[in-house]
Parts: sequence; C-alpha cells; structure tokens
Amino acid sequence: MTDLSMPAPAPAAPAQAKPLRVLALANQKGGVGKTTTAINLGTALAAIGEQVLVIDLDPQGNASTGLGIDRRRRKISTYHVMAGEAPLADAITPTAVPRLSVAPSTMDLLGLELELASAQDRAHRLRNILRELRMPEGAEPISYVLIDCPPSLNLLTINALAAADAVMVPLQCEFFALEGLSQLLRTVEQVRGALNPKLQIQGVVLTMYDPRNNLSTQVVADVRGFMGDKVYETMIPRNVRVSEAPSHGKPVLLYDLKCAGSQAYLRLASEVIQREGRAPPPAAAA
Repeated sequence: MTDLSMPAPAPAAPAQAKPLRVLALANQKGGVGKTTTAINLGTALAAIGEQVLVIDLDPQGNASTGLGIDRRRRKISTYHVMAGEAPLADAITPTAVPRLSVAPSTMDLLGLELELASAQDRAHRLRNILRELRMPEGAEPISYVLIDCPPSLNLLTINALAAADAVMVPLQCEFFALEGLSQLLRTVEQVRGALNPKLQIQGVVLTMYDPRNNLSTQVVADVRGFMGDKVYETMIPRNVRVSEAPSHGKPVLLYDLKCAGSQAYLRLASEVIQREGRAPPPAAAA
C-alpha cells in the first residue's frame, strides 16, 4: 500500500494560544464510524495546524490501535488517569502524525464504573482532569481535545459529555440512523440539564455514504430534514482505504492521502474550524 507523507502546513505568523475546545464523538449505536472519525478528524485538524489530543475512552482501545499505539506501549492509560492514579500529561503519547497525540485506553476501563460508584465527582472526573491539565514546559498548547466515547450510555460517556463543549455525532447512512440520533439527542438534553449547561451539538457527520445506494440518499434527506444546518455539508464516503488503514495502525491520511476518504476528512476539518468561527483571518491584500 502506498504510504504518503502528509504535506507540511505553511508557516504561520506567531499568535496567541487558542482556547482549548473539547469535542465528544458520541453515538449510543455501534458501527457508525465514530472511532474512525476521531482518528481521521484528529489527523486532519493536525494537518491544518491544530494541536490535537485524542482521548480514548472506549475500553476496546480501537482509536489507540488505529493511531499506531501498540498495547504493550500503554503503560499509563486513560484508566489510570480516570482512576486518579496518574495525571493526564503522563498518559499522552505522541503518534506518527505531527501535532497529534493520544491518551490510549485499555480493557481496564471496563471496571472503572464500579470503582467510581461512590466517588462524589464520578460524573465530572474527566472535566476536572482537563481543567488541571498541565503540559510540559515548552510543549505546544493543545487546541482541540477529541474524546472517543464507547458505543453505550455509561459513566464513561457521561464523563465525556459533562467535560465537552460540544458533541459531534457520526451517523451511518442506514435505515436505523434517525432512531439512534433521537436517543442521543435525549441524552444530550439530560446531560445539559443535570451536568453541563453549556453542552451543544457541534454537528452531525454522515458516514459510509454511498451515492449509488438509494437508501443512503434517503437517509441523508431525512437527517437533513430533521437536523437542518446542524448536519455538516461534508459526507464521509464508503471507502475501502478508510477501512484498511486501521489494520496498518495509521490514519487514512497517512495510508493514502489522495483517496476519497482522506479528502473528505480534510474538508470536514475545515468545516469544523469554520463552524466554530476559529478559521484564520484572510491575508490582507498587498
């Protein structure tokens, strides 16, 4: 397979550090492209100059694997961080992508809910951890945290939603898409009312889109009719390169930069930046 290097971004003028933005990638339904989006959106944001941290909160650890972090290298994981045994800075692991790091997970996370059952801050543990994050001296400040949530509504997902500024919802173009979306919207409303009043829906990203499939086209129309401009214009196509890349421990942008999936994630990253009003100002005319 072709291993294409990502282009280096154009040098930018020195600027003040951007305020940290925390996005939770969540969907209570599995198999919707949530982890794939966390990996590749994080890579695309890094490619356009953001300093990105992916926090893997799924005990399966697929985001960590997809970013090339071997299980033997996960000496300090998000379990140790959430259990209060280590600071987040100690879990942060560089990836092969410049400006992209990951706090990896292990199966130990499966037992965390029981361990935190009596903790007063059990729902706000991750929020407090992010507030106290101190990067090593000289390290580039993080501008985006992407939290990869497990495909269920448990304490890990609640922690992610309580810590996030906004939720990104990956949604597969299939028959039951709207049903899963409705469930998640109810959960977001509950978290907003009880734990995190500022929580917003950043956007819905349609994944595994196949224009040759009439069902995909109908799902797109239904979701856009239901959610309006909350749905990103960019849709992630069903693409074999996107499916192959995790088995090589690489984001698709490193595995095959020119494929349709890579280009879609770059467009999505630009749309996320624009939607948040964080796009760099246009260059002044000479």
